[in-house]
Amino acid sequence: MIFKPCTGECTDDGTHCEGCGRSHKEIAEMRQLVGALVDFAERMEYDNFNDFSDGVAASIKYAMGGEH
Repeated sequence: MIFKPCTGECTDDGTHCEGCGRSHKEIAEMRQLVGALVDFAERMEYDNFNDFSDGVAASIKYAMGGEH
């Protein structure tokens, strides 16, 4: 499956967003994950959010075996 980012044309009807094509379940789970990361960064009082998000992205890429 290929990840499709939000297009800003979100819909709530049916089982999938008409904007990005992702299921509403996938979108909800992604929101929870992102929310947990934001909560963590706030608890750690990180001022450098860009470095934090870049580091998270690099960690995900590494854990998945590199760029796909």
